[in-house]
Amino acid sequence: MSPHAYPEASAARESNGRSPATQAASPGERWLYPASATLREGRALYFQRAGFDASTYTDRWVVLRVGKRFSFRIPNTSGRVRAIRLHDLHHVLTGFPTTWAGEGEIGAFELASGCRDHWAAWYLNFSAAVIGMFVAPRRVLLAFRRGRRQRNLYGEEFSDALLDETIGAARARLAIDAATS
Repeated sequence: MSPHAYPEASAARESNGRSPATQAASPGERWLYPASATLREGRALYFQRAGFDASTYTDRWVVLRVGKRFSFRIPNTSGRVRAIRLHDLHHVLTGFPTTWAGEGEIGAFELASGCRDHWAAWYLNFSAAVIGMFVAPRRVLLAFRRGRRQRNLYGEEFSDALLDETIGAARARLAIDAATS
């Protein structure tokens, strides 16, 4: 694949932070991942693109940046960690980027496909979808509609076996079409 198929994050941020506001994206941008790669490999590429790393699963606090001047910290609770491990894999499976619009899309997708007993995911996804409705309402509504007809990983436990599954096999199992907007 061309290196241009992998948009890079456009601004530096805390290694454990989620700062979509500092990234620019073209309308409808998707981060593509090869179907033959494992979810583990896709997640590593996702971390590289977004400027994240696995410390987001172990740090006590997560820094969220809004623009260049404003940031705030949220506690990295066990419920958030349990949800974010699967949420990150959803980014890989769907191709939604970590921009404000992309987080709104993934939030809408996960709400529509169901967060089950991941209470932190319900709250964080609702918040992201509301913000997304202000920055990209059409994209967020399309992602919600997409989530109604596709499934997600929230009914499963995060594990090495899950990470060893290929992206293509996981998409097929969950009826996720990465090219669908």
